[in-house]
Amino acid sequence: MSTLAPRPASAAAPHPLDPLTAAELAVAVKVLKDDPRVTEDTRFWGVALDEHHARTARPGDARRARAVVICPSAHVGYEVDLELGEKPQSTAWRELDVRSPGCSSEEARQAAAVCRADPRFREALALRGIHDVSLVMVDPESIGGFEPPEHPGRRLTWGSVWHRESEDDNGYARPVQGVVPVIDMESMEVLYIEDHGVVPLSEESGVFAAGTVPERAGLKPLEVVQPEGPSFTVSGQRVDWQGWSVRVGFSHREGLVLHDLSFDAGGRGPRQVIRRASVNEMYVPYFDTASTQYRKNFFDWGEYGAGPLTNSLALGCDCLGVIHYFDAAVLGGDGVPRVIPNAVCMHEEDDGILWKHHDGRTGRTEVRRSRRLIISAFATVANYDYGFYWSLYQDGSVMLEIKMTGILSATGVTEDEETPYARRVAPNVAVTNHQHFFAVRLDMAVDGTANRLVEVTAEHESDPALDPYGNAARTVLRPVLSEAEGGRSTDASRALHWRVESTEARNRMGEPTAYRVHVENTAVLPVRPDSVCARRAPFVAKQLWATEYDPARRFVAGEYPNQAEPGADGVHRWQEEDRSLDGTDLVLWATVGSHHFPRPEEWPVMPVARARLRLEPDGFFDRNPALDVPAPVSCHPPATAADAGGGHCCAG
Repeated sequence: MSTLAPRPASAAAPHPLDPLTAAELAVAVKVLKDDPRVTEDTRFWGVALDEHHARTARPGDARRARAVVICPSAHVGYEVDLELGEKPQSTAWRELDVRSPGCSSEEARQAAAVCRADPRFREALALRGIHDVSLVMVDPESIGGFEPPEHPGRRLTWGSVWHRESEDDNGYARPVQGVVPVIDMESMEVLYIEDHGVVPLSEESGVFAAGTVPERAGLKPLEVVQPEGPSFTVSGQRVDWQGWSVRVGFSHREGLVLHDLSFDAGGRGPRQVIRRASVNEMYVPYFDTASTQYRKNFFDWGEYGAGPLTNSLALGCDCLGVIHYFDAAVLGGDGVPRVIPNAVCMHEEDDGILWKHHDGRTGRTEVRRSRRLIISAFATVANYDYGFYWSLYQDGSVMLEIKMTGILSATGVTEDEETPYARRVAPNVAVTNHQHFFAVRLDMAVDGTANRLVEVTAEHESDPALDPYGNAARTVLRPVLSEAEGGRSTDASRALHWRVESTEARNRMGEPTAYRVHVENTAVLPVRPDSVCARRAPFVAKQLWATEYDPARRFVAGEYPNQAEPGADGVHRWQEEDRSLDGTDLVLWATVGSHHFPRPEEWPVMPVARARLRLEPDGFFDRNPALDVPAPVSCHPPATAADAGGGHCCAG
């Protein structure tokens, strides 16, 4: 049984870091539309809260935001600073290359409709036996790195094409191979159609809705019950739970954002851990020479935006237990704000054993069960679905788990075609090898903002005189003191991980208080260095980057990766300034990676695959901070000593 948590009391007043509301978005759009620079055909690519101002503003100051607009008839884009107070106004306008802003869902739908109306597109479909174009799906894809030289300076996209046999069909199971429309996204016209030859369409259904296959028998109900309600409290966007305090935020580009994570161990007062945490970018390159595959390399956040693609979550389906939901407001490409109900889910889960010891001499056992608070959201990017689960633990640990599911991006193949860069998953259907990179931004604040990064490895003792038995190993700590050294790589053979240390606070052993960072899932691009994907996303070459905080440097691949010169902006450029990282306001950019070798078992819909990032206290506390967790109330002595090996399961 899943239920809604009791409605929380409203916050006394909105917090400066609260997400923008639908009303504020509407005010922003009105200010923009009232300006003569904004044309009748203007499109919008989001309005974002000015978080730096929100952190430094004085009480009573108006909230500030930044909008991105595209004016197709004027062939220009603008980045606009706004004040959203009693007298809303724009305060600065900066011209943008019209190609720079990302593509909204409204633009994508318009481009697909333009393709379906184009006679050349219809003719190419007819050659493949497709005559009802209303059943044809077109996904406009980013073209970065593959802009046709005969169309310079245009805001372009190319279309991947799919066919459904009915309105309820799974079109992604039936790729229309070889047909590639190239579209001008300003004028909304099809420039030309590539036709690489007819490949038979798959005749196998890819439908996986309930009732399509006989249901498995024998699954009994599993109820999650919290008779006294949840252990968290909510006030506005602030959450308090088991020593943790966190603010739940949301943005157009990144979707779910967490602010001001602090931990209070034993009631001694809250201590800062992380100032801001988000999945900052997602990059997905494909590794195939096929006509409908070789261009595929996407900055899903920088070219589309996580916010508008966020799902409404369903009680009892996406989350189980006693649930609290946060709604989120987003701005469509047409300038119409909308609210995503239940955009963010929060609930508690049992997480197995937290700590335990059985004393064989006395027969006494002490055991505590772990519970975690999960704050999660799901975003759907065309065929793929991605879940982002931030978990807070009673021992002060933090984990991000990314769940990848949905439908694989397929290509059509002939019966006898070799597929060296893909794997067949159905008749006439193959799926290309590809990768998913998630750039996680962590604005660290371990006991304050004066932090440093230290790399930790296990290394054997090199002096034989000190190691007569050959088994001595040191913990080696290497401070990373400047941005030029800020790009780091993992190495499991040396147990490599990183510490974020306070340069001011010490624990009782005299060591700097710190948090460890583990990037548990990594991948390396298996391509030539001169390839488009390697040049467009240099940040994926390292598993961790460190920079000094700069409010103007918000995104790991740069502010506007859409049709940008490959590698022109991003964290790999910022490190060239070589600013000091010793005792600074430290920002980490961790790269969680997953190499996807497709499997037939992932077709026609993919069971969840997981990738993780983990942070844990390392000398932040003087001893186990979870000693105060209560013993399980349902933990009873066994019926006989033999049943329990001579003792009962936990102290009563």
